Amino acid sequence: MKKFLIFFGLIFYFCPAQNLKVNKDRLESSWKELKNFGVNRSTNGNNRIAFSEYNIEALDYLEKKLNRMGLETNRDAAGNLIALKKGKNNNLKPIAFGSHIDAVPNGGHYDGQVGVLGAIECLEVIIENKIITSHPLELIIFSNEEGGVFGSRAIAGSLTNESLKVITASGLTNYEGIKKLGGDPNNLLKTKREFQSLHAFIELHIEQGSILYDEKIDIGIVEGIVGIRWWDVQIMGFSNHAGTTPMNKRKDAMLAAAQFILGVNEIVKSIPGTQVGTVGRIKSFPGVPNVIPGKIILSLELRDLNENKLDSIFNLIENNAKKIAKETRTSFSFNSIPIGKSAFTDTIIQKIIKDQAVELNLKTKLMPSGAGHDAQEMIHVAPTGMIFIPSKNGISHSPEEFSSINDMKNGTQLLLRTILKIDKIDL
Repeated sequence: MKKFLIFFGLIFYFCPAQNLKVNKDRLESSWKELKNFGVNRSTNGNNRIAFSEYNIEALDYLEKKLNRMGLETNRDAAGNLIALKKGKNNNLKPIAFGSHIDAVPNGGHYDGQVGVLGAIECLEVIIENKIITSHPLELIIFSNEEGGVFGSRAIAGSLTNESLKVITASGLTNYEGIKKLGGDPNNLLKTKREFQSLHAFIELHIEQGSILYDEKIDIGIVEGIVGIRWWDVQIMGFSNHAGTTPMNKRKDAMLAAAQFILGVNEIVKSIPGTQVGTVGRIKSFPGVPNVIPGKIILSLELRDLNENKLDSIFNLIENNAKKIAKETRTSFSFNSIPIGKSAFTDTIIQKIIKDQAVELNLKTKLMPSGAGHDAQEMIHVAPTGMIFIPSKNGISHSPEEFSSINDMKNGTQLLLRTILKIDKIDL
């Protein structure tokens, strides 16, 4: 019996990743504390928009917390807050992880926040258990994620100085906002990191959709972030008097638009897969009740992981538009607006997440992310993985956004084990 206990103790000693446990109560307490920075007391929403005073105060609070944990912190030129824990060999590339804390106006308290607090909890557990990883560990709290993944794009080198002129939800330009965060917008391009300058990057996030919640699955293993295609679609008809123009002589651009919108929905739904299509904006000209609309401008958005499928779907939509144009005696034109191509996560990291989830008895699903995240930019810097936890009813960017503390704990525990496993292998 004594030999067995000694053997068991050796296993415990040499396999710390299997024995470390995140502190659910501490995680929940941290969530409640961060929630106070920007909570809207009337709606219970989150007004911690990028560059707001709430954003500044929350970052200062987290930086002090990280300093008390004994971590070195700094703000890079893009205003990203970075905390570093040294490893056994600081010549090795760091393992990075994190997310964002800025929100949309009157948004929720889980989008981004879960990933940041989960990352901090992982560091808390590692520090209190005196674990020293081989690689340095780097926590990144990205700036202005909701305004176009600004901080991670800066790290990936996909920003230009023109990006600094963009006016954000706070009313400030990115230039002004970055200065408020303690960044250096005049040296923004120095934020860029070279490809494979990190050993890996992992992001924990809420799904923001309903797949995991509906299917009662604990963890989503993100295979990639979807490509997004946007078009401004212009439909030209002929404006004429609504009372004197017979129905059979009209060139009604609104009628053509209605048929087009229905066609987008039918085409996208007719193809197997997880692709989505949306017409979210429409403007009518001249836009008065007694004149037949002569011009319509509307938006078209398509999303999917498969870029070839996006091409195919657009071709079907465009051909349907030609048919509608002929029937309604109108014309269609499509102006493509570049947004972002599909970004795939690292398959080795996917497997690590899967294996660690199995050991934790967590049910998983390999799935795409229909929303954009900082991870999609970090893919251009390092092998990247992403962990989803369920969102109740798929609600996000809303005061009704909710993920249970148990799901937050599961995601954080999985993040911790994934980090420690990645520390042991080459990617």
